[in-house]
Amino acid sequence: MSETRTWFKNRLPDTWFEGTPEITVDREEILVVGRLSAPESSGNGDASVAEEARIARFREETRGQRMRIADETEARYGRKVSWGAECGGTRILFTTLSIPVMTRLRQPERQVLDTLVAAGVARSRSHALAWCVRLVGEHESDWIGRLKDALIAVNEARDSGPSSRSADSEDDTTE
Repeated sequence: MSETRTWFKNRLPDTWFEGTPEITVDREEILVVGRLSAPESSGNGDASVAEEARIARFREETRGQRMRIADETEARYGRKVSWGAECGGTRILFTTLSIPVMTRLRQPERQVLDTLVAAGVARSRSHALAWCVRLVGEHESDWIGRLKDALIAVNEARDSGPSSRSADSEDDTTE
């Protein structure tokens, strides 16, 4: 995933976003969301309208270039590319995927389900979704974050341990 983020950070035009865009990757989709500069204040007090207009202008002005970058990325990584922008307090996602599981879910929801399956908490995405619906609570995102951290630690421990080949050869010689 870090390779994908590095590729995007170096592929996107420097003039598009303020700072580094947020790049989220899952099995089906790469979501790129960048922060746009705040619009000039018109003094009438409706900042959200100006922010939405700024995002709409960005979307129209960059459409062709975004489509070319998405085509290159899809060929390179085998995932669809989705886009979004933030401006002030407004965040709008456009061209995002909706992948059928049991229902249509956006990337953040699919990541929750995939984490539960990977951790062995659920047997499948649909089982994970049912589990989540029953247990929705205020601290769910904190728990999911701890579970992801634990999975990272498990993967690091697995990668640094002996290979399965050496474990098999030890079993053959031990009686």
